[in-house]
Amino acid sequence: MTRRLLLLSAVLVAAAGAAAASHLLVPMDLAQDQHLKAYGHTYHALQAGEKVTWLLNYRGGSFLMLDTPRARLDARLLGVRFEELGEAAVQQLRQVVQQENMDEVLLEKPPRIAVYSPPNMQPWDDAVTLALEFAEIPFDTVYDVEVLRGRLFEYDWLHLHHEDFTGQYGKFWGSFGLEPWYIEQQELNERLAQELGYPTVWQLKHAVALSIRDYVEQGGFLFAMCSAVDTIDIALAFLDTDIVPEQMDGSPVDPNWRAHADFEATFAFENFNLYTNPLRYEFSDLDTSDYATMRGPEADYFTLFDFAAKYDPVPAMLTQNHVAVINGFLGQTTGFHERFLKRAVIQLAKVDGTDEVKYLHGKRGQGTYTFLGGHDPEDYQHRVGDPPTVLDLYPTSPGYRLILNNVLFPAARKKPQKT
Repeated sequence: MTRRLLLLSAVLVAAAGAAAASHLLVPMDLAQDQHLKAYGHTYHALQAGEKVTWLLNYRGGSFLMLDTPRARLDARLLGVRFEELGEAAVQQLRQVVQQENMDEVLLEKPPRIAVYSPPNMQPWDDAVTLALEFAEIPFDTVYDVEVLRGRLFEYDWLHLHHEDFTGQYGKFWGSFGLEPWYIEQQELNERLAQELGYPTVWQLKHAVALSIRDYVEQGGFLFAMCSAVDTIDIALAFLDTDIVPEQMDGSPVDPNWRAHADFEATFAFENFNLYTNPLRYEFSDLDTSDYATMRGPEADYFTLFDFAAKYDPVPAMLTQNHVAVINGFLGQTTGFHERFLKRAVIQLAKVDGTDEVKYLHGKRGQGTYTFLGGHDPEDYQHRVGDPPTVLDLYPTSPGYRLILNNVLFPAARKKPQKT
């Protein structure tokens, strides 16, 4: 039987089953064995013009949608489990949600997604790209040219991952300065800076950081991981200051760099100190990588905070999961010392018994930012040149779920209504 006939048969079977149910519930607790693809299933429903209710704190943040042949077929193609619910069962579910620490959030339209990524990106560069591709969620790639030309405003959601907005090429000079990939990265960025009219790479990257902040202030949703988290705030705090060692840009670090710090310009962090030694694989004292490394993979984990869904729906959305404690994972920036967080920042997850914040959220102007420390939730110490993580081996990954919570977050625009 051809694929076309198989799909037609599946549609007919789905249509016959739909008569018995009014809604489909996509559970996100331990009953689900394709958590990551369930986000793609929800995204596809929004693409089809359907509305989906996100049931915060109900069975791990389950999704409720109208029972349609398309929704059934897509779930079966993705391997996503669903449960059929009639009207009486839906009303009973909603009574439970109303009485407990739960809430309904209506997702209305699929967010337009952009991933900030260089043209020479390697497979080990970006966990979010892996997550989006695995969940079959479409996205566009942008880089410095698109950012500086105002293209970000075409998108609802922007992701930043393994990027260095300070212009120091990830501070890999001491360890990888002679590697072909490092030389290629440096040449690419120097050529791009020249083409765009910037004397140095750091001036280009600082301008890009400022454009990203403008995007957020005008209503954009920003999600960042790994080195992008601290380097964008470092760039914003020292916009017109040379903080790059001479080995990387041909001119010495401004000896008065401390006096030029402007922490009002940053997203989440303040009062941090820079590490200007070119041989030190670290940007500042913001990062908690040393502490996580001392614990090691067997003892490194972090805990999600529990939020009141009816009163704090935004942090509740961002922390939906089927577990509360998640295995830690390293990155060039692994976590953030609590003492450097601005007062208005919301902590979403933390390493118990420490000041190490793993996951945070905040507002800037009309938009929001969410920062997650670490590089790859399913590879504790993902090294340069390692092969990409195969998510078929981790379809229920709670760490990757945090990424995909952020992808759906912009779809929640209006006061919830019943589907």
